[in-house]
Amino acid sequence: MLYKRKLSFSRIEFQELRKIVDITERINDTVFDTWFNYSYKISQDENAFLNHLIDSNRRFLDSYSEEELKAQFIIPLLNQINFFQNDIRGWYERALSGVINQVLLRGNTDYMVAQGIETPEKPYFVIQEYKKELGDKHPKNQLLAEMMVAMQLNEENLMRGAFVISRFWNFVILKKIGDNRYEYFRSPDFNVLKIQELEQIYINLQAIKGMFDK
Repeated sequence: MLYKRKLSFSRIEFQELRKIVDITERINDTVFDTWFNYSYKISQDENAFLNHLIDSNRRFLDSYSEEELKAQFIIPLLNQINFFQNDIRGWYERALSGVINQVLLRGNTDYMVAQGIETPEKPYFVIQEYKKELGDKHPKNQLLAEMMVAMQLNEENLMRGAFVISRFWNFVILKKIGDNRYEYFRSPDFNVLKIQELEQIYINLQAIKGMFDK
């Protein structure tokens, strides 16, 4: 198959995305209401785990390398969620690719929840990008490209994801509203070193897991 272009997720910029599709950011925090208001009661053990996660990492989190951020904070948090359910689980550093408007988008995702046994076959809801700091490429753009590919593979018109910059998490909803039109919404920041905000992150991730039952 001939492609007009081949682009790596890790190098993509927003201007390049806009050359491929018509994509616009919308500001409307109410689109997150159903997701963020998921009915989940955090247990005493879970609360103790989240407080310990903060206490253990507070002094060091801002100086972590990208790999340290993942190993010390993000992976323990995702393991606590335990996305294993039937053939669905979390996948680290797995390949994802798709062709959108004759442009091949490809690369390895930092993390995704997908159905599959030995390889991820159907990405579901969350693809997360881990960055220690902003740098010259915003992780939002890489995330959006990956979400567009996942959405295409699933033949769906909505995808959820999140990106992480040091202590701050932002959740993202991407919608396809036409043949070549997309709009996306990103939530306000959640600071993982504030227990109420970390609890909300935890509930948001539990909501993703809860969607598998539907």
